[in-house]
Amino acid sequence: MMSVTPTAAERIKQAIVAEGKPGLSLRVYVEGGGCSGLQYGLVFEDEEKDGDEVVSTEGIRILVDRFSAPYLTDTQIDYVTTLQGAGFKINNPNATGSCGCGHSFKA
Repeated sequence: MMSVTPTAAERIKQAIVAEGKPGLSLRVYVEGGGCSGLQYGLVFEDEEKDGDEVVSTEGIRILVDRFSAPYLTDTQIDYVTTLQGAGFKINNPNATGSCGCGHSFKA
């Protein structure tokens, strides 16, 4: 379903250590908003919820809810550094368009 680049995996693991809770999972979700209609969200959570898809990759547990799952099929989480700064980037082959900043998309 989803993949994580080695660079992103290392950054996620560092953030989990900084949170001080080694059992945290990364929730990746889609919600309405942004310039293009849909936007991504990333948060840490202690537990999965009913209906979550659970993906284990690169030593990280990723949780995806039922609504978000179809939008996130075959996506890749990366961590990039640009002139504008550094952060996580979602590479989504299902997106049919996105805004200039890359934080929102349409499907």
